[in-house]
Amino acid sequence: MTSPVKLPDYAPIPQSALGPALNDQGYYVGRVERNLYYVTDGVYQAAFLTTPDGVVLFDAPPSIGGNLRRAIDEIAAANGVTNQVTHFVYSHHHADHGSAAFLFDGDVTRIGHEETKRLLIRDEDQARPLPDVTFADRYTLEVGGERVELAWHGPNHTPDNIYIHFPDHDTLMFIDVVNAGWVAIYNLNLSEDVIGYMGAPAIALSYPWTRLISGHLGRLATRADVAVHQQYIADIDASAREALESVDPVPYYVAGGQNFWAGVKGHLDAVTERAAAPIIAKYTGVLAAADIEDFTRTTTFQIMQSYRLDRGHSGPVHP
Repeated sequence: MTSPVKLPDYAPIPQSALGPALNDQGYYVGRVERNLYYVTDGVYQAAFLTTPDGVVLFDAPPSIGGNLRRAIDEIAAANGVTNQVTHFVYSHHHADHGSAAFLFDGDVTRIGHEETKRLLIRDEDQARPLPDVTFADRYTLEVGGERVELAWHGPNHTPDNIYIHFPDHDTLMFIDVVNAGWVAIYNLNLSEDVIGYMGAPAIALSYPWTRLISGHLGRLATRADVAVHQQYIADIDASAREALESVDPVPYYVAGGQNFWAGVKGHLDAVTERAAAPIIAKYTGVLAAADIEDFTRTTTFQIMQSYRLDRGHSGPVHP
């Protein structure tokens, strides 16, 4: 028997951050617009589009797994359309969003960015079959009279993370950048390109949409959610800059003596703490999990390091 785990007493989750209740099988399927639906287990999200010619599935998180099939069957039966998945689209290569793809085999056309295919070849994961169709910048998917626009605008969360626009459904699907009503988890949602991640929400907002399928948690996001996320990240960026300029590194390196890495740790920890503390205070009660301090601290550390290393503010040049 698993022993009970005691967690800290975190702040209550704002009701606005919570999604719909799950059914007895542990999932919720809801209409986004017309024949576009999303499925969630409360933590992960996928989407599917029903058409007369087949179902198009977007991502397949393993935590939802077989419930994707159940959700598709439920909706197809209710609407009197085929439940056959004919197309599968990868938002990006990460296994937590795609490794239930193998459940949908047979005559399925799999689509992804060209970098997604390269990374999946590298990863050698049979649960994520390789895309049959790849693209570099843009691809228009047309199935059963429906149109979906796929686009790559540069690296962000990953090198291959794409924007999936449903122009006839007033919806955008963009994964692992904005968490509707919640802070990013560790290191900007475990993102690889800090500058790309920080700039991605503005690209998302340049599309016309009112609903965003963001890949995580229970509910759909709104344009207002994206704006709050942008402000949260902008506040971290500004606070990190102020802290870098204000914290004197010399005492930490003196204290470290010959252990140079001890001095580095002391200095950067102090900068991170100074920068993150006011952000945690400001957003607790506004964004869910803002008081899980490691989330904001690690995101702050990543942004601060990007400011130093990517944007050329690493310190004065020795004469």
